This record gives sequence, structure tokens and C-alpha cells, in this order.
Amino acid sequence: MQEELSILIQAQYPLIYLVTSEEERAEQAIAAIAQAGKPQRRVFLWTVTHGIVEYGQPRNVTQHNTVSPEAAVEWATRQRDPAIFVFKDLHPFVDSPAVTRWLRDAIASFRGSQRTILLMSPVQQIPIELEKEVAVLDFAMPDMAELNQVLSQQLDLTRNRRITTETREKLLKAALGLTRDEAEKVYRKAQVTTGHLTEEEVGIVLSEKKQLIRRNGILEYIEEDETIQSVGGLEELKRWLTQRSNAFTERAREYGLPQPKGMLILGVPGCGKSLIAKTTSRLWGLPLLRLDMGRVYDGSMVGRSEANLRNALKTAESISPAILFIDELDKAFAGTAGSADSDGGTSSRIFGSFLTWMQEKDSPVFVMATANRVERLPGEFLRKGRFDELFFVDLPNAEERKDIFRIHLSKRKRDISRFDLDQLANVSDGFSGAEIEQALVAAMYDAFAQEREFTQLDIIAAVKATQPLSKTMSEQVTALRDWARQRARPAAASVAEYQRLEF
Repeated sequence: MQEELSILIQAQYPLIYLVTSEEERAEQAIAAIAQAGKPQRRVFLWTVTHGIVEYGQPRNVTQHNTVSPEAAVEWATRQRDPAIFVFKDLHPFVDSPAVTRWLRDAIASFRGSQRTILLMSPVQQIPIELEKEVAVLDFAMPDMAELNQVLSQQLDLTRNRRITTETREKLLKAALGLTRDEAEKVYRKAQVTTGHLTEEEVGIVLSEKKQLIRRNGILEYIEEDETIQSVGGLEELKRWLTQRSNAFTERAREYGLPQPKGMLILGVPGCGKSLIAKTTSRLWGLPLLRLDMGRVYDGSMVGRSEANLRNALKTAESISPAILFIDELDKAFAGTAGSADSDGGTSSRIFGSFLTWMQEKDSPVFVMATANRVERLPGEFLRKGRFDELFFVDLPNAEERKDIFRIHLSKRKRDISRFDLDQLANVSDGFSGAEIEQALVAAMYDAFAQEREFTQLDIIAAVKATQPLSKTMSEQVTALRDWARQRARPAAASVAEYQRLEF
């Protein structure tokens, strides 16, 4: 980004918009570009509180009567020496006709000269009159090298220089996506909390990322205690995920492997799609971010929904590598076809933006999506190359149902030898994993009300009293199976092996 900004300034772009909340770090980068350029440029900073001050000078050394934005732009227009005029937080004033006019006059005056106006703000707000004149840049978050400087400074201050290379790398990777100031604060927090910086303090650093997600309001940071072994069956899917557990490492890049893009998991409701997505986070050791499409849509003002999506995706990229989890994708984008009639095209624009981001992203963000109703999914999601793989999760077979009973009985600290798992698997034919769990919970409630331990018969009675979704929605389940048989990869190992032999 700094190189791109330098090129724009050297190319005599008269107006640049720099989107960042890191003012001090951005000022240092701009000053370095100004000093390294030919010719060298002076740097002036404007704020509504102090007016125009030359970079490096005390704030009380202001240019006369330049507090108002109109007067400040007029003053900049009169200067003839090579310079960069940085206007901080001008966005609340740019809709003023006078400010817009003065900026357009300045652009006309600066053409072909070594003078540039640079608007710096955490909010991108450009009036339509300036859209054709401005170049917009996002100021990138600190990379590993910059964060290493921050960590080294903190270690020097605390005289704690003896940390291993592996510990340093983990502390740096944990801070990726934080601003320089946030990284400084969280390293100090870890130091104050435990008195030293070691690998154990990675969790404290990661807690700052959770705060970053909470502030975003659209993404949700999910922590899952269950491991992938808590998922019954789905061995083919688990094997695929385990193979890619080191896919985001430097070793994989050196080997020549591309970064995984994402996967779509189709299947019958209640069969573990969401759970497998959540447990993948622990398997891969990556943060799991849930994108709530309901929070993305905001009808308060035109363009707000699209801005919400952009900010959410930008946040996900800033803390990558990470997993972006979208549950029930079919509901999130089901209304895109008739969007023009229902919401003025907002859904279609959001859908298009999301597809473009998926296609062009080069950041290590793995998109993991689940869906129940394949007929509601736009065809663009299903084409080859959008996702690395499309898996179908069917109702569990007898062996998988035994596994599911074993897992849930063990989770509730029961002696499994008291139960006939084969019989339970047979009577629960057609049940999903979620329905098996709820039948077990119902049996426990019945026994608990009678103040006794639940038995095999209690579970069988609860199963018999339950009407599974495979019967109440048999047409929908059959249609989904028919569609997936030739178009998706089976998540169950037995089905996958049969298809390989058949081929």
C-alpha cells in the first residue's frame, strides 16, 4: 500500500483518499514518502481543532485562520511549493457545496504540479462531484515485520528478551489484523496480566481480536469446545478436512499448494453440517467467524447494506488466516432473483459483491457454508471453482447412528456397556443426529422426573414417540438426495468408497 501511495503522489495525482483509523502510523508513512520523493515535499496536516500545522511542528504553530475547511483548502490552493496537504476527518464537511467547490478548484490548480491533497479518514465518504477525480486507497494493517518491531520494543522495555523463535512467531501471528496501537496495548496487557510474554499469552492476544469482531457488529467470533471427533460418521468429510489442516502454512506455499478457497456442505437438516464447520476451527487452529447475513441488511440508508458487507469481509481479511462461516446459505441469498421488485436490488448487489470477493480474494479466508435447500441456491454458487468441494451430508446409516449414540452417551458420562447400541441404531432408522440427541434428552427428562436412571427402554420409547424429518418431509429429502447423487461428494466414507468402486 505504501508503495502504491508513493506512486500516486509521484504521478501527480491531485486528490487521494486514504481510508484508515491509524493516523499516526499513516502520517509517518506519508512523511517518509515526502522525504524520499524527488523533489522532496513538505507535509501539512489539517484538523478542525487546530487548522493547518506543518508535520513535525507543535500544534500551536498553525497557519493563520485555517480552522474552517473552506479556508484551509483555499490556503492550500495558494501554495506553490511541492507539498502534501493531509486533511484529517474532512468527511463530515465534504457534502457542503462550498467545500466541494474549493476541492474541485484545488484539483484544477494542482494538475501538473508537485502538490497533492490527501483526505485521511476511517470513513469513506466521497461526494458524487469528486468521484471521477479521487483515487481511493485502504491503508493496510501492520504486517509481520512491523508487528515484530512492536513486540521487540515491548520485550526491550520489560527486559524479557529470552523467547524462542516459535513463541515469537505465535505471538506475531496472533496479533495479525490488529493496528499497531492495538498490538502495543495487548502486548502490554499480557505483560501486566502474567508478568512476562510467552506462548501461554497467545490467548490474551487473541482476546483482542474477539473485541475487534464484537465492534464490527456483523461478524460473530465463535469458540467451539467440541473436537471433530465429537461428530458421528462423516468420515470422508473429516478425512478431507484433516488433509488440509496445514494448508495455510508457509510449508504448504513452498510445496506449491494454493490456499484453499472454501467448501459448501449440503444436506438434510440436523445431520451435523454446522457442527462440522465449527469443529474445523479447532482442527485447523484458526479463528471461526460467523457472518450473519441478517445483520448485513440495513434499510436505514441507500448503500448501507453493501457497506456492511464490505466492512465485514475487510475485517475477516484483516485477521486472516481465518474461517468465514455462513450458516444456511440458501436462506441468506434466496431472494436475489426477485430482488429488484422486493428491495430495490439490494440483495442482488450484495450477492454480486460477495461472489466477486470470493472469486478475487487472495487473503487466506476459507469460506465454509452450509445449505439445506439446494433448489434455492443461485446457480453461481454451484459452478466448479467457486468452492473447492461440494459435500452432501445424508441421514446417518446404522453404523453412524451407533457412533452418534456412543458420543452422546459418553458426553453425558454414562456407562455405554449398559446400552445395546445395535438395537438403538435399528429403532432410530431415518433419524438425523440432532433427532437422536433430542430423543436421548427426552428419555433423560422422563427418568429424571421419576427420580431414577434412564434405561434402554426409555430411549426406545422416546424414539418411537418421535416423527423424524425424513418422514414428515420425505419429498424434500428424496429430491435433495436425487440431486446430490451425481453432483456432490458424499460425506460418509461407505458411500464414497462405493462410488469409487462403481467408477
